[in-house]
Amino acid sequence: MGVPVPRGAGPRLLAWAELLRLPALFTVPGDALAGAAAAGGRTGPRTLLAVGCSLCLYEAGMALNDWADRAEDAEERPHRPLPSGRVRPTAALVAAGALTTAGLALAARAGHRALTVAVPLAATVWAYDLVLKRTPAGPAAMAAARGLDLLLGAVASGGRLRSALPSAAALGAHTLAVTAVSRGETRGGSPVAPLAALAVTGSLTWALTRGPAPAPGTRGAADVVRGALTAAYAGTAARPLLHAALNPSPPLTQRAVVGGIRAMIPLQAALAARSGALASALLTAALAPAARRSAKKVSVT
Repeated sequence: MGVPVPRGAGPRLLAWAELLRLPALFTVPGDALAGAAAAGGRTGPRTLLAVGCSLCLYEAGMALNDWADRAEDAEERPHRPLPSGRVRPTAALVAAGALTTAGLALAARAGHRALTVAVPLAATVWAYDLVLKRTPAGPAAMAAARGLDLLLGAVASGGRLRSALPSAAALGAHTLAVTAVSRGETRGGSPVAPLAALAVTGSLTWALTRGPAPAPGTRGAADVVRGALTAAYAGTAARPLLHAALNPSPPLTQRAVVGGIRAMIPLQAALAARSGALASALLTAALAPAARRSAKKVSVT
């Protein structure tokens, strides 16, 4: 006999899933795994704590984003949970605060070094949503948040922070490009941002083919995995960006943004594979099918 679901619970849960953009959560764990791999750290319980922190802070940002955009969404996206009345603005703000607190608590459990990265990460998330989003510094702030998230996994796993900086820069560059494109989601725009994002995708694709030599005995497998993941990243990101560059209309721009978000997973996996962490790379890549399935029910943007 199943557990009875209160009347109205289904629509309320769906509204919160839309508010928090749950399918995008699948793009988060790979940050910590790629960071641990790049830093030479050991993936373990503290890495999982870093993943939990990342998930909480990411969802805090999603709730805060809609709270800050509620007036704009009332005009451009009236179907969103807040302007449609399915979620109260106060509830979204409280959720953002509670998720931030939970994330920082998890970071504290992961150790002092993890907390020293998580605090500026949380501050960047709140600054972006409340102040920086509509300024020229917006894309850079979002890129900084993703880079810090990768570094969180690096230090929580006991790795060398400096060794993880190139991977953090790569993830940040992709994030900056996608965020710049996202500014034309509702109104459309010029082809400049999609073309710039295409150039970034090409540069990162080239960089992913370079990297530390795999450990003896694993070179063949590592090269195959890294090549496949790099191709998956390039294919996922580049095609919709090209379409948006040729026709920067709102629908094609939104598809380019969705493609850029989905491309986070193969990018993280390829970064882990480049560092020789094949298990982390394959685990991260395995999140992609689940992300695609869930995105059919709830939009990631």
